[in-house]
Amino acid sequence: MGVGKNTEFYQVLRCKQQECRKDSLEFIGEEPLLIRIDDKPYSVVMRTPGQELFHAAGFCLGEGIAESVNDFTTIGYCKDLDPNVIDVRLKPERKEKIHDILDRRSFISQTSCGICGKQMMEDLNLLLTPAEDGFKIELDRVFKCTGELSKNQKYYPRTRGSHAAMIFNNEMKIISFAEDVGRHNALDKAIGCAFMEKKLNAARLVVLSSRISYELVQKAARAHLQVMVSKSRPTALAVEMGKSLNMTLACAFGNSELIVVCGEERII
Repeated sequence: MGVGKNTEFYQVLRCKQQECRKDSLEFIGEEPLLIRIDDKPYSVVMRTPGQELFHAAGFCLGEGIAESVNDFTTIGYCKDLDPNVIDVRLKPERKEKIHDILDRRSFISQTSCGICGKQMMEDLNLLLTPAEDGFKIELDRVFKCTGELSKNQKYYPRTRGSHAAMIFNNEMKIISFAEDVGRHNALDKAIGCAFMEKKLNAARLVVLSSRISYELVQKAARAHLQVMVSKSRPTALAVEMGKSLNMTLACAFGNSELIVVCGEERII
């Protein structure tokens, strides 16, 4: 279940015109997910249950563990069918190619929130390629895409505690959507869905409910997304990375204001 009720709530609620009942409040679900690579623990992430296979696939793409779905021998729940454990098995040739990534990381992922450093940023850039030119999108269609994100969110209206990511193709049709307690998880799930369904080649734009941070730019770049639009301003490091990767980063406010911080040539 993605949403659950909590019987303990310690915040004092003051309601002037209506009575508030703490047992009627809904809270977004959060549980640990262990991702194992060839029987070895790679990372534990806190996420909202659901779409675990897509989550793990998108995570592996973002980390540089996989480049194609063909790099996986299998990906699925562990033998005990524990929904909080995903086992990923790589083809031997892929495992050999990324042994340095697997060896230097243990429970600390390259794309986890709050992990940064000069050497790490240099390592990450080696995995990324600049976005291609050619794709353009009309301003009014950008706002339509941000509106689609809001319309599809089911957890946020009930819990006020979720993030969402929606990916569009070159015709501005929805490829995938995901919602999660974590903004990184939401993007991993959305990318993973498009990745596993072999639709990622047509992906061009992602809309996020959260701000754009450097690790989200990294994930989007690994998925070869060219345009990122969020509902708040990106971080300075995200802008720096976006510029270096020839990406378009923008923030939309309402239905009329769009601030494009880099890659403005794609917005027409």
